[in-house]
Amino acid sequence: MRALTFLIGLLLLPACWAASLTLYHLLNNLNPGESLFSTEALWLSGGALVFLLLCSILPAPTRTYVFGHELTHAIWAKAFRAKVSNFKVSKKGGSVTVSRNNFLITLAPYFFPIYTMIVIIMYFGLYPFIDVTHYAHWWLGLLGFTWSFHITFTIVVLAQHQPDVQVYGKLFSYVIIYLFNVLGLCLWIVIISEPTLELFVESFRLELINLWEVARINLFHD
Repeated sequence: MRALTFLIGLLLLPACWAASLTLYHLLNNLNPGESLFSTEALWLSGGALVFLLLCSILPAPTRTYVFGHELTHAIWAKAFRAKVSNFKVSKKGGSVTVSRNNFLITLAPYFFPIYTMIVIIMYFGLYPFIDVTHYAHWWLGLLGFTWSFHITFTIVVLAQHQPDVQVYGKLFSYVIIYLFNVLGLCLWIVIISEPTLELFVESFRLELINLWEVARINLFHD
């Protein structure tokens, strides 16, 4: 299993490069006067900065992170029809027992921002009942706040020994985590600025094709 996941991790490295280039292209498609410093972008980044500021002056919300971490395992396990039991959370750590496992269930807390998703669900859940557009900027601020929470804690915990990462090997795990987080960041850019979802998908597809062409030429025409 380790040999297989290591090989898959190697094969996915070009996808990480393609995702990084896609992010670069999306940023280049921003109009600095209208998008990068737009009200929406400022609220989103402002929410992220507020979280970082609070972390610098207040104790880290470790229990909140642990709860979200284990909840994410449980949600993804349920999505794959696994049984979930023994959900435990404390300041020292947490655990949850699932009847089946795969790499998505194991690595989900590192690429799936659970609290950001809760904010999104609440926003659209309230949409039929109240005019949530009046609170759109606050919503973007909460998105930035929770996304910053996710990224900050992901970096911190990955710097430590994580059994989740060891299950499928470091290379495979880090590749999946990086790839999904970068693609998620691309989606945020689509949400707050003029680059479209079609541009995002097409850019990623073209970058993958370009990488394949370069590899094919190097392998078969040297």
